[in-house]
Amino acid sequence: MSSFVVFVIVFSLAVSAADAQSPPPAPVTGQTLQQVAGSLKMYVDPLPDMPKLNGYSGSGNSRRPGSLTIGMYQKKWQFHRDLPPTTVFVYGTSLANATFPGPTIIAKQGTPLQVTWQNHLPQHHILPIDTTVPTAIPKNGGVPTVVHLHGGVHEPQSDGSALAWFTADFSEKGPKWTKATYTYPNILHAANLWYHDHALGLTRANLLAGLIGAYNIQNDDVETPFDLPCDEYDRHLIIVDRNFNVDGSLYMNSTGDNPTIHPEWQPEYFGEAIIVNGKAWPYLTVKPRRYRFRILNASNARYLRLSLSNGLQFIVIGSDSSYLNAPVATPSVLLAPAEISDVVIDFSRLTSNETELLNDAPYPYPTGSPAGPLNGKVMKFVLARPNPTQPDNSTIPVKQVNYPLPSAADATVTRYIAMYEYLSPAGLSTHLYINGKRFEDPATESPKVGSIELWEVINLTGDNHPLHIHLGLFQRIKVQQLVNLTDFQNCMSANNDAVACNISRHATGPTMAVPEYEKTWKNVVKMEPGYVTSVIVRFNLVDQKSQYPFDPTAEPGYVYHCHILDHEDNAMIRPLKMVA
Repeated sequence: MSSFVVFVIVFSLAVSAADAQSPPPAPVTGQTLQQVAGSLKMYVDPLPDMPKLNGYSGSGNSRRPGSLTIGMYQKKWQFHRDLPPTTVFVYGTSLANATFPGPTIIAKQGTPLQVTWQNHLPQHHILPIDTTVPTAIPKNGGVPTVVHLHGGVHEPQSDGSALAWFTADFSEKGPKWTKATYTYPNILHAANLWYHDHALGLTRANLLAGLIGAYNIQNDDVETPFDLPCDEYDRHLIIVDRNFNVDGSLYMNSTGDNPTIHPEWQPEYFGEAIIVNGKAWPYLTVKPRRYRFRILNASNARYLRLSLSNGLQFIVIGSDSSYLNAPVATPSVLLAPAEISDVVIDFSRLTSNETELLNDAPYPYPTGSPAGPLNGKVMKFVLARPNPTQPDNSTIPVKQVNYPLPSAADATVTRYIAMYEYLSPAGLSTHLYINGKRFEDPATESPKVGSIELWEVINLTGDNHPLHIHLGLFQRIKVQQLVNLTDFQNCMSANNDAVACNISRHATGPTMAVPEYEKTWKNVVKMEPGYVTSVIVRFNLVDQKSQYPFDPTAEPGYVYHCHILDHEDNAMIRPLKMVA
């Protein structure tokens, strides 16, 4: 059981703006960011399908482990037909075929994959960097990067520790760097994962620049009987929000909300333009049949509450780390940053010739500004009626997998995890901590290998936070409102202990239902503001009794953190140390 340090609500630190060493962003040049985005006509660019890389060789019983070399490159990318090409950082097997997002890696369950990640980025970042937050700073220049397979179950040395960063040609390496080639055993059941940069203090800038890509683990024995839409009817949708200058360059603020403390850092990044698979507000021509979409919200901070016009529904079949026990029909799906929903849409039910994918999530979520005419639209599906109509042989299975829903009784350890935002005397955000501790403080969460734990996550901020726990598989089972919140906060400041403050007496407000489409094993769960969220965490595999085929207690260990990237960088992230 964790205890809490005293909360210091008001925090001040004088730092010279010159210390940030940030290059100035390109000027918007006479127009607002909204005007630049608003000048782009929607639904004129076709939706790209990202290139695919097989993480294995051979097939069937002769399938063999795979090996890939993937680099990080700077190149120009055309986000819209009417926008000048944009300088980005992207993944690819070469500069010529690097894309925004990067290639989709297709892995097979039980077939290991080795990836050598190479950094070919230049000496200077294309976006402002604020070194007043904990940041990887190479002595000789260069852009630090390190790749994390988000949701993967793998050894710590291949996890992409924030301190395992490296610059171009491995000329400089972080204190936890151990090797250039990562091993992914792919022991997780069929899952929708993704990979992205994870360098200390640079995650928000490196992902904003484009270092993201999808990773799909397939299990043919389990999935083939489902007869879900496949091949050209199975698409990834990777959604981000971005701001652009008139010259096409990416815009990222260079003035923080507390510039005397953090010259550049702001608590959230929100873009006016919605990008899907590297295009602003694209369209996809579809046939009157079922399609499968693996939808990833890869935004830095924006939540997406997605719906379809014209009354179409989503049939949710899975989430981040597993299929659902049975499909769930819903008119809308809420995705936090880093969260994935695996859905089927039946366009044969469309009564018109088109339907829009819409977003109505406030930003920041849940009590911020309402979605507007730009960021409230995502993409369009345009119906083509072929003649003759081709038969749709796909199905939506009534039952899929059988993962028993967990309960608090399954856990052997209970931990209390508090999320808190620290403010300047002016009431502006300075940093965010978990349990009042810094990232560099020793680990206080040390789960046993193979254990099941209950994490009671206490959100004392005004924001919803997407919690991501490396290595662990988890799901929220209860969301209960805190009553007398101010009294509880005051008690925590004086006593440093949730039990001493009688958390059970304060967590007695109304409960919030967990959506049916989230009742499966996940790698991101939402933490409601002013609530205690009960999360079951498994540090073992849900469909195998065997132990991990690696040593999870090795250095550099793992982490858990908020996946609003501006929060993670400053510094809502803590170490997680597994013990035997």
